[in-house]
Amino acid sequence: MSLEVRPLARGEVAAAVAVMLGGSLHPSSERPGDDDAYWRAAEETAARGGAVLVALEGGEVVGLCQVMVQRHFQHAGGLCAELESVFVREDRRGRGVGGALLEAAEALARERGCYRVQLTSNLARTDAHRFYEAHGYRATHRGFKKPL
Repeated sequence: MSLEVRPLARGEVAAAVAVMLGGSLHPSSERPGDDDAYWRAAEETAARGGAVLVALEGGEVVGLCQVMVQRHFQHAGGLCAELESVFVREDRRGRGVGGALLEAAEALARERGCYRVQLTSNLARTDAHRFYEAHGYRATHRGFKKPL
C-alpha cells in the first residue's frame, strides 16, 4: 500500500487524535471529540511556518507529527524546527511510516530555512529512542519540564 505524508486536513482531525491516543503515555490529558481545539492548534502551527503532518495509507491516517518552526535568539536569530507529537499507529510500526514522517518534517524544516531540527522524547520510550538514533538524531542535551 502506498504511503502519503502531507499536512493534516480538517476532516482528518478525529483520526489523527485517535492515532495520538493510541500511543499516548497520558491519554487522560487529551480531549477526543474536541476537534476544534486540535484544528486550531494545527492552524496556528501552520501560520507560524510549521505543519501538523499526517501519514496516510489508503486514505487512512496511520501517523502524525507536529513540526513547529521558531526563531532562536542564538545562531543570529536562526530558525529551528521542533518536532512534537510523533505517533504511528501500533499496527503500522516498523513499516517505514515513522521514517517517512521524519523525512517530510526535515524537508519542511529545510524549506523554511531551519538550521536544525530537534525533538524531545519521554525517558520511558526506549524503542522511540532507538528509532530516532537510527534516523540520525543524537541525544546531545538533557531536557527539563515543569508543569504549570
